[in-house]
Amino acid sequence: MSFELLLHNISQHIDLQDEEKAYFTSLLRIKKLKRKQFLLQAGDIETHQTFVTSGCLRSYSIDGNGFEHILQFAPTNWWIGDINSVINKSPATLYIDALFESDLILISRDDLEKVYKQIPSFERYFRILAENALVTHQRRLLDNLTLSAKDRYTNFCLRYPSLIQCLPQKYIAAYIGVTPEFLSKMLNSKQLSK
Repeated sequence: MSFELLLHNISQHIDLQDEEKAYFTSLLRIKKLKRKQFLLQAGDIETHQTFVTSGCLRSYSIDGNGFEHILQFAPTNWWIGDINSVINKSPATLYIDALFESDLILISRDDLEKVYKQIPSFERYFRILAENALVTHQRRLLDNLTLSAKDRYTNFCLRYPSLIQCLPQKYIAAYIGVTPEFLSKMLNSKQLSK
């Protein structure tokens, strides 16, 4: 597997010399997941940051009634992880699994610390990612508190345009916080009103 997609993602935020790229890529690990295979389960301690080079992952929790609540989808060219678990070395509260067969690149938290010391500009790259993630999660929280299900669905379509046609409705419903039945009725009434 090539690291070109990840290096291109990084190059959108920082410039690296060839030797810096070589050092960084020497610390990366490749992993493949089959459909429905777990990258992480609640209770495990996550030790890596994960970049998706093909496929799609999702992170989610399961409430006391057994309902899934999807926090994030990570299609190709996205990062995913249980940040609390990685940073605090605490048991994960999220499950992360593959929705489709997926190719991943992983870097351990320890190796990432080495990269920060050797190549300080990487702190800028991951700061930008963290800021973007914080903005996204804040916007999503406000959307869940203030928007209708229809508007949350519209925002989902804008955020994940590549996933609208390929995800089962039950996953979209779990992301926007409605039942699959409600989403189906909403989409059917939307189509009827056109």
